[in-house]
Amino acid sequence: MSEFSLSDLERIVATRAQAAPEESWTAKLVAGGQAKAAKKLGEEAVETVIAAISQDRKDLVAESADLLYHLMVVLNIAGIPLKDVLDELQRRTAQSGLQEKASRQR
Repeated sequence: MSEFSLSDLERIVATRAQAAPEESWTAKLVAGGQAKAAKKLGEEAVETVIAAISQDRKDLVAESADLLYHLMVVLNIAGIPLKDVLDELQRRTAQSGLQEKASRQR
């Protein structure tokens, strides 16, 4: 069995986004539009932070999975491929985090 990747998740989200909203949570989020999907992403981000602060490993893993899934939905709606995000991460990691952050402050 091959290792599951974010690219796999991206493909699953894209496929499920094409389903009828009454048949798929992903399709329901997509049909609700970017604002609804982004709100859900924000909720999941807060839940992930709470799990991290509470030091509940099992909950942190579950909430992190929810967060990544909802991020893939938001990216899908925006038409932004995961590759664009990974390319940006690669660009940023070519220098130290402090240097990279300083270069973004305008």
